[in-house]
Amino acid sequence: MFTLITLLGTGISLKAQDLTPKYSNEFLNIGVGARALGMGGAQVSAVRDVTASYWNPAGLFGTKNRYEATLMHAEYFAGIAQYDYLAFTTPIKDQSQIAVSLIRFGVDDIPDTRFLYDANGALNYNNIQFFNAADYALLLTYSRAISDRIKVGANAKVIHRNVGKFASAWGFGLDVGAMYHKDKLTVGLMLRDITTTFNAWAHNAEMVRDIYADTDNEVPLNSVELTLPRAISSISYYWKLGETFGLVSALDLDMTFDGNRNTLISTSLLSIDPRLGLELSFKQVAFLRTGVSNFQYIKDFQGNESLNFLPSAGLGFNINQRFQIDYALSDIGNISETPYSHIFSVKVSLENLKEEDRKYKGWAY
Repeated sequence: MFTLITLLGTGISLKAQDLTPKYSNEFLNIGVGARALGMGGAQVSAVRDVTASYWNPAGLFGTKNRYEATLMHAEYFAGIAQYDYLAFTTPIKDQSQIAVSLIRFGVDDIPDTRFLYDANGALNYNNIQFFNAADYALLLTYSRAISDRIKVGANAKVIHRNVGKFASAWGFGLDVGAMYHKDKLTVGLMLRDITTTFNAWAHNAEMVRDIYADTDNEVPLNSVELTLPRAISSISYYWKLGETFGLVSALDLDMTFDGNRNTLISTSLLSIDPRLGLELSFKQVAFLRTGVSNFQYIKDFQGNESLNFLPSAGLGFNINQRFQIDYALSDIGNISETPYSHIFSVKVSLENLKEEDRKYKGWAY
């Protein structure tokens, strides 16, 4: 998305697009929900609410209410990029749960300076136009209980990406997930883009032909971009600390199979990026969270290499049985004037589920 934006504004060179780039549809890997992001994104086995439709559909059976919805807003890169998430879930019959989610990640009001100079060569700011670049994803989720301990689920994803009137893409993909729960231990597995998600790009070449020629770049052609599968394995444990406190500890291992990446464990066949998260609860009313993720080896100007990671922290409050507010402070890597992103989410839960509403037990902390 940002390559064409940069080219229109500055004329920086653009290389030909790889059919299977390492970082395709990355907006779907940012994560959703202030609770999850406060825990560093370690959620594949720890998620217990409507956001499971994103993290692991099997976790939807942790919901305690017939209707549950959530809304999240976050800003990145000093407020330049806006990230919004909306989701809703409800059970159908006594063994199944469905959910629908919408994600938008966009940059609005981008100046198009192609016509900054008029036909006489004079600078005319009135010729500047503005456009938006945004990525959208619609997730349709189905989850099913196999037994008291085993739950499974899947996402069907519809993706739309657009860069103003210059380019747009439609894509489709599938995720599957599973959980196994015993006592206070939960093991989870999430397979993203299991069928290889694709984006079919259509370019309006005539609108950018001149600027591409001026910057010695090839005019873009309609193409297909593939997002390769990845697997996330996870384990979490709930520690009961006396009568009032509880602690959730979670570890996720995000595994990619597209060659070496700058991760904690990296080989030519497999790269593993761990995420760690903790959540301390007080009577399941107030929550304190922290996490670490995105471990990378960084070299300084002297060539010395060090291991860096991104910390996060958060708070949560159950205002009453219907409303919960969560906040997260997430580090995006010191790449903007305000490196920490403030993330807020609200969850609404209506109509408590009764024991007879489910054939198999759900699970919750």
